[in-house]
Amino acid sequence: MDFLRPASWEEALAAKAEHPTAVPIAGGTDVMVEINFDRRRPEYLMDLNRVADLHDWEVGEEDVRLGASVPYSTIMEHLRAELPGLALASHTVASPQIRNRGGVGGNLGTASPAGDAHPALLAAGAEVEAESVRGARRIPIDDFYTGVKRNALAPDELIRAVHIKKADGPQQYSKVGTRNAMVIAVCAFGLALHPGTRTVRTGIGSAAPTPVRARAAEEFLRAALDEGGFWDSGKAVPPSVARRFADLCAAACHPIDDVRGTAGYRRHAVGVMARRTLAWTWESYRGAGRVTGGAA
Repeated sequence: MDFLRPASWEEALAAKAEHPTAVPIAGGTDVMVEINFDRRRPEYLMDLNRVADLHDWEVGEEDVRLGASVPYSTIMEHLRAELPGLALASHTVASPQIRNRGGVGGNLGTASPAGDAHPALLAAGAEVEAESVRGARRIPIDDFYTGVKRNALAPDELIRAVHIKKADGPQQYSKVGTRNAMVIAVCAFGLALHPGTRTVRTGIGSAAPTPVRARAAEEFLRAALDEGGFWDSGKAVPPSVARRFADLCAAACHPIDDVRGTAGYRRHAVGVMARRTLAWTWESYRGAGRVTGGAA
């Protein structure tokens, strides 16, 4: 195994172009586990820790540009208001040591369905900034996951940053694990209300071959909130609406049985998390006085 250590982004792109099979490593919280257990033996490892701009983040007027190597601890400390769903997800990542090293770029690169950041990124409608020596592009998060631990990156591309719209409404995140810390998700759920467009987005992790959205549930809830005048009135969401939303979220899952949980348990747990996060986000919306008279 050869070790590549570019000192700049340009050097990293050149190295990836020359060695397309090179596996990037920054925090190393996913890659090193596979190497240590002899599940993976890449021909090249590319250490990106000297590439300074991967650690930069910037809050713009409408969105946050998050460098691929920005650690979860930074998101928790500095971006709680702009990215509340992702900040909540960051709290559930492993231990303080790993939260200080791991970042969203690593979660995306590994593309494990159990990655903690994925449900929050799906719910927020993020875009992945990918680049190679051929140029840069943005990949919508809905198009990024292509299979079990597979993503839409070309062999010569690297993830430079993630662009996430600043929250315009409440966001929530929930995770089920076999213990309270240092645990891979049995399943996870993210929910974001977008009052400006009167839409809802979800994200489900560890309950399908890839992270997924519950699109039928989103459309049902969007219509129910709109037709019932709930965005304007701020009335409580009826239990029947919450139950139907939860059922549709559970139906969006395609889980497996494994050592962490059965498929049936995962479907049930996703439904419970969907119902609870809906209650939490809607109470936040009502309590914050976010009632609006029309779509932005």
